[in-house]
Amino acid sequence: MHTYFVGDLHLSANRPDITEAFTQFLDSLTNDTEALYILGDLFDVWVGDDLAESFALDIADKLKRISSNIPIYFIHGNRDFLIGKHYAKRSGMILLPEITTRTLYDRSYVLLHGDSLCTLDKAYQRFRTFRNWSWAKWIYNHLPKKTRHNIADNLRKNSQNVNQNKSMMIMDVEPNAVANLLAKTQSQYMIHGHTHRPNIHQLTHNKQRIVVGDWYDQGSILKLSEQGAELQELPFIK
Repeated sequence: MHTYFVGDLHLSANRPDITEAFTQFLDSLTNDTEALYILGDLFDVWVGDDLAESFALDIADKLKRISSNIPIYFIHGNRDFLIGKHYAKRSGMILLPEITTRTLYDRSYVLLHGDSLCTLDKAYQRFRTFRNWSWAKWIYNHLPKKTRHNIADNLRKNSQNVNQNKSMMIMDVEPNAVANLLAKTQSQYMIHGHTHRPNIHQLTHNKQRIVVGDWYDQGSILKLSEQGAELQELPFIK
């Protein structure tokens, strides 16, 4: 038996190759899969459940069929933090808190998207605090559809421009933030995405930080079992 983790797929209508690879991965899941965890940024941008594009609705229907046999859990990312209960219900996904603890195969894990660990990026952390306020989400969701599209486009463009001028150290996780979260949650292992740097990091005191990769050039999957953690690549079919 095993459990899969994915994140940072950044699905969009103009990258059908990623969507195809993801659907093929879903089709490959067998009865010995205990669960699938999606650790955020399933979509490149999410404007609102009521504005979901047709390809996103197709993904929802696909996930729903899979969820009838395999539980699918979802943690919000920085690109799709506005995915709500309506889309989750249509997808059969179970929404989890942004920091979730699990005992899997007799090991203690803390699961998250990972952006909250990039504490050296002060500007982003301020925005993250603002966007998580319930009243900010309420106001956004009640704006006209065109306005919401414009805001999302501007945020994505601004993020791309700003990140080009940030050092890789600032955009990576901060070691103290990792250590503090492991201690706070009394976890031995951490699984996250966001940084697009797949790796299994051996930490002090027999702890591990496992990073799932992005899906820009190939699929990136984490397979967890009693034997431990294994990062796998899923080549795109040309």
